[in-house]
Amino acid sequence: MPNPQQPNPLKHSDERPAAEDLLRRIPGFHGYLERTYRRESDALLRQHLAEQLERGKRGVDDAARTLADSAQIDLLPQLDRLRARLDKAIGRLRGAMRGYSGVFDLVRIDETVLDAVYAHDLTLVDKVDSVGKRLGAAARETPTAASIAETLAELDAIDQACDKRDEILKGLV
Repeated sequence: MPNPQQPNPLKHSDERPAAEDLLRRIPGFHGYLERTYRRESDALLRQHLAEQLERGKRGVDDAARTLADSAQIDLLPQLDRLRARLDKAIGRLRGAMRGYSGVFDLVRIDETVLDAVYAHDLTLVDKVDSVGKRLGAAARETPTAASIAETLAELDAIDQACDKRDEILKGLV
């Protein structure tokens, strides 16, 4: 279940100024505004998820520093791998294909495809939340090889979810 503070692509246009409400009443313009809102909310959601992973990355850095300070360097290579996977996931979320084509784009995306992307994005939110909780725990506790491996597996699931999102948008799924 998504956090109420996270952007919801399907609810993003609910609270807009009166001027935009007026523009929605112009024939043909309503659909344009709705698509624009969806595009904005898609970008906001991905930005929020990337920021959540960034915050978790700070916990990994703190854990690595604690291990290094106490001369427990056995797990540092795994933490470096974890940090690299976090960077990859953050980059993929920030640079992901937009969930909607703009007015002048040559390729248009079907509304049913958008709905599939948004449903898929909600599962991505759950995956990022789970990794965020793990990374928060890593900041409070000394990480173990098993906890790092589990987090890496969850980051792999996020990577696969990003692949699937791209496939949905490209019409491959």
